[in-house]
Amino acid sequence: MDFTFSEEQQAVVEAARAVFGPVVADGVPSPALIPGAVADDFDRALWAKAAESDLLSLLIAPEFGGTGLDAIALCLVLREAGKVLARVPLLEHSAAAATVQAHGRPELRQELLTGAGRGETVLTVASAGRTGHDAAGLAVTARRAPDANGGDGDGDGWVLDGVQTAVPWAWNADRIVVPAHTAEGATVLALLPGPATEVKGRSLAEQFSTTGERLAELRLDGARVASHDVIQDPAAWPLLHALLTTGTCALALGLGERVLAMTSDYASKREQFGHPIATFQAVAVQAADRYIDLRAMEVTLWQAAWRLSSGAPGQLPLAGDVAVAKTWASDGVRRIVQTAQHLHGGFGADTDYPLHRYHAWAKQLELALGPAAAHEEILGDLLAAHPLG
Repeated sequence: MDFTFSEEQQAVVEAARAVFGPVVADGVPSPALIPGAVADDFDRALWAKAAESDLLSLLIAPEFGGTGLDAIALCLVLREAGKVLARVPLLEHSAAAATVQAHGRPELRQELLTGAGRGETVLTVASAGRTGHDAAGLAVTARRAPDANGGDGDGDGWVLDGVQTAVPWAWNADRIVVPAHTAEGATVLALLPGPATEVKGRSLAEQFSTTGERLAELRLDGARVASHDVIQDPAAWPLLHALLTTGTCALALGLGERVLAMTSDYASKREQFGHPIATFQAVAVQAADRYIDLRAMEVTLWQAAWRLSSGAPGQLPLAGDVAVAKTWASDGVRRIVQTAQHLHGGFGADTDYPLHRYHAWAKQLELALGPAAAHEEILGDLLAAHPLG
């Protein structure tokens, strides 16, 4: 078996390093020093550079101006973005675009995908559910709009009710993808306009993440959505959720790699008793344990991304590989930043040093789309339904 990346994927990594390499993690105020958001908008200059390098169109087909690559390529780019805490909606945007392309109506694809690939139309996803701990697909209900005479289910469009919390980049997006469940138990995806367009029955309330980013609580009370803006294919939400979860693992891997590199550099220079602390066995063992975490995060990430890209069968459904990857990503990134803080001593909490930012981002990534325990529960249910052996 050949585990090397293709030439196209390696070229994507080089392009991503050229775009994200110069980014400074301290480019916005520290979330530890201000009570509100670190910025009102995402990094538009970086977004434009990513668009120029075709990093926003990785999963979009050539017929819409994209490069037509796969989830592995996206994860390679997200890994580089995670290393520098890039403040762009690359994951949500790319995952939403790929889902529209795979399951949206032809008119919706024509309307959105070309602009999305150029970065002109910004997409995001409401994926945290009502509280951040429940299933996103159950937080909002969707029903057919009434007909002209007030009858149920025969009108044009859908009506949405419910709450989605902690929606990333919602204040600056052009479209917000909202999963919602129907009375029949199906999950549909509604593409709502962003806040620049008024929607009756839709309101946004300001929230803030641990990273200091501006989030939104999305409240829907009889909000109407046109039929062509609703994706009804039952495979759409599982695809979108798998892309978001796997991409979160890629961001966590990149962040963890940078934090371990920062820790190695610090430990090799910081001296105690006349020797670098990196030469002390207790320090070396802790660093080695975190290196093992990184390798486990990496191999489970690529397993999930490969299944997602290839559609290859496995002993468990794709959701099993995604759950394993997210379990390792959540636990691994938490252990990596905790060890880094411990080995840095008080220096790690200094707001003039970027480690505290990585700690905040790691906590956000650990809990996003469910912590390790939630994915262990998913894995347990899958094993019960699909016994191995």
